[in-house]
Amino acid sequence: MEKRANNSIRIIPSKKSIAFLILMIGAFSFSQTENFVKGKTYELDSLSVSGIKTFNEQTVISYSGLRKGQKIKVPGEEVSSVIKKLWGLELFSDINVFVTNVENNKISLDIEIKELPTLTDVKINGLKKGKIETLIKDTELTKGKKLSESFLTNTKNYITNKYKKEGFLDTKVNLNTIKDTVGANSYKMVVNIDKGSRIKIKKIDFDGNVVFKESKLKSKLKNTKVKNPIRFWKGSKFIKNDFNDDLNKLIEFYKENGFRDARIIKDTLLRNENTSNSIALKLDIEEGKKYYFGDINFIGNTVYSNNSLQQILGLNKGDVYNGVLLKKRIADTSKPDGNDITNLYQNNGYLFSNINAVEVSAINDTIDFEIRITEGKLANFNKIVVEGNTKTNDHVIYRELRTKPGELYSKDKLVRTVREVGQLGFFDAEQINPQIENVDPNSGTIDVRFNLVESGASQIELQGGYGQGGFIGTLGLSFNNFSMRNIFDKTKYKPLPMGDGQTLALRLQASQFYNTYSFSFSEPWLGGEQPVQFSTSLQHTIQYRYDFFTGLADKSQSFQISGITLGLAKRLRIPDDFFQLSQAISYQYYNLNNYFTGLFTFGDGEANNLSYTINLIRNNTRINPIFPTGGSTFSISGKFTPPYSLLSKKDYSNLGVLAEFQDENGNPNQSKIDQEKFKWLEFYKIKFNGTWYTPIYEKLILKTQADFGFLGAYNLARGNIPFERFFLGGDGMINYALDGRETIALRGYPNQSLSSTDGSVIYNKFTLELRYPITLKPTASIYTLTFLEAGNGYNSFREFNPFNSRRSAGVGVRIFMPAFGLLGIDFGYGFDNPNPSITTPNGWETHFVIGQRF
Repeated sequence: MEKRANNSIRIIPSKKSIAFLILMIGAFSFSQTENFVKGKTYELDSLSVSGIKTFNEQTVISYSGLRKGQKIKVPGEEVSSVIKKLWGLELFSDINVFVTNVENNKISLDIEIKELPTLTDVKINGLKKGKIETLIKDTELTKGKKLSESFLTNTKNYITNKYKKEGFLDTKVNLNTIKDTVGANSYKMVVNIDKGSRIKIKKIDFDGNVVFKESKLKSKLKNTKVKNPIRFWKGSKFIKNDFNDDLNKLIEFYKENGFRDARIIKDTLLRNENTSNSIALKLDIEEGKKYYFGDINFIGNTVYSNNSLQQILGLNKGDVYNGVLLKKRIADTSKPDGNDITNLYQNNGYLFSNINAVEVSAINDTIDFEIRITEGKLANFNKIVVEGNTKTNDHVIYRELRTKPGELYSKDKLVRTVREVGQLGFFDAEQINPQIENVDPNSGTIDVRFNLVESGASQIELQGGYGQGGFIGTLGLSFNNFSMRNIFDKTKYKPLPMGDGQTLALRLQASQFYNTYSFSFSEPWLGGEQPVQFSTSLQHTIQYRYDFFTGLADKSQSFQISGITLGLAKRLRIPDDFFQLSQAISYQYYNLNNYFTGLFTFGDGEANNLSYTINLIRNNTRINPIFPTGGSTFSISGKFTPPYSLLSKKDYSNLGVLAEFQDENGNPNQSKIDQEKFKWLEFYKIKFNGTWYTPIYEKLILKTQADFGFLGAYNLARGNIPFERFFLGGDGMINYALDGRETIALRGYPNQSLSSTDGSVIYNKFTLELRYPITLKPTASIYTLTFLEAGNGYNSFREFNPFNSRRSAGVGVRIFMPAFGLLGIDFGYGFDNPNPSITTPNGWETHFVIGQRF
């Protein structure tokens, strides 16, 4: 027991973690020992607080929750609760409660506290000014911070470990507190940091390795490298955690090659006596002998046959032992949709299944295994809950869910649901993480909760750049989560009615050579029952000829184009539901005013384009549409007009012999002939795109892409039409010249420089793009890229040669922020020249991607 100056007494508990210890109150005044009964219920007569320096006594009393007249048991739950609450504030270094008086079943208590000192100022020595502010923020060494022993210890350890991780192994940190005379219980702090020299790895030696050469083993240490001035992309600093990870990967490498018993006996760090900033590492390895798989038997499987499981396992008797591969074939934790036995069971309702590979014998160099399977009870989805959709209506999300109440549990359906919801573009794809709740093995039911975070779904697009001899500007409004049914409900305008997953877009693009206006609307679930997308668009453009003498637009030569498109797209079930078939009918009306080109001679007249487009797409990219980490996209499309010339049986090769197509002198009038040929456009157009996303290492993704396009004619006598052509080269930003032209980006060259003035009828393009994300946080997704591209445009099949391509390479960066959309810049170097007669490279070109989202 401990006696206090006023003769009250506190019973001292055994020493434990005082911050979480509930003190047992047995304190009493020596003058009233005959009146105090331990464990009795008293009426609180008074409560006082002692030891305070900066706090107000009444504030502490109010926070305690105790009040005069309250019935409390001493010691008891009420007093223990007060102590726990005060400790939870993390403002005190010590808390005691004393009984100061007992009289007539009334009790007086005193809370004795010892306040933590308060930080008033901090000074950091040993760092550059720019680093100090960041460190203060990270360590929370700010004015007003309470200085507990644990906080000081954690701060010192954090700073020390921070710089050790950067290769400063000899970092020393001292925290000195100095009493501040300005306020009571206030202290200043001086933090002295001596990072020392950055420690580099000068040498790595291996001992005991016989099977694999030292160079091979060093290559497996991905993050632990010997100092090499040539290898600028990878440092040689020693980081303990990375080194330990590398050691584990080294052992995995041995196990992948049959050496099951391989181990690192000892790893030694040696300081170089001559230089203080370098170390040597020595690894003593015991390789053991090489093993092979023996018999592999399946035990406990009733749902799937041995042959079915063996096909997935893919390991046979006599194969070199590979412990890492065996583990992946049982359960590949690196891929949620991996082709492994665990997923086979879990994709078909067996959530409670358990599968283990067990060694049953190891004779000489052969290891026999049993794959022991506990299939368990079938599980069903019960409740499916979606939360966090503050803008998007529930039905838009629920129609994309593959997890339905009452259906058998399937891990594949969970993974697919994450993809489908992420592909909507309305939510942060990186934060879609389904939570499995209320798992009941007895009833075989589970609940699933999807917590979503809304992201910007609408877009304001502002683009600007130079091309075709002048400035090109674009203004676009795209509302990608629009609600047409609420368009007349003023209460839904925030700023427009949103939430039904529809798309409404308005766009204006202008330069001195053309003005384009367009409107489009799409409903992804027409009727609300099936994923049938309805879309419609209206377009109008006016385009002017280029004056080669002035370099300006000649507005006396123009043509206007107006068009409408109606389309339907349906998600297919065969061969799988990643396929989508879309169809569209479009009509364009062309009105030419003194507009003559080398492709057709009539400059005053009309043309009509009635066409049917069919497109088959397969898209299984995952998950984030901004930065796909896997999967692929394939599309093949055909655009066709009616074969008017075949139906009319008119001989277009001899139109000039007809009087109606001759001039006053009886000669063929080419203008009239072309007017007849192109009064109703006749063509077919085939396009193909294939894009693959392949993980190379961790988050490093390789995008591989191939594109091809061909514009053909049914009747060679009519020839290729002057519209619907391909324009290759540059940033591909000019996408809305509505004469049917398509601009194809190929970085490293000026816009449209790889096609003739009037466009190409054939093009091909190949792209390799290596991407790496810097951050994929909701506030900003940033990734860097480097690319190789090749492609060209051709005027006929005779010219077509996919090996005669214009090549380029370069680097770039993409930034996606909800407030600004996708921003990017590419620096591309063209190895060839757009003009075939010039042998010098095109050189460097800069390309921009600009957009804004809200």
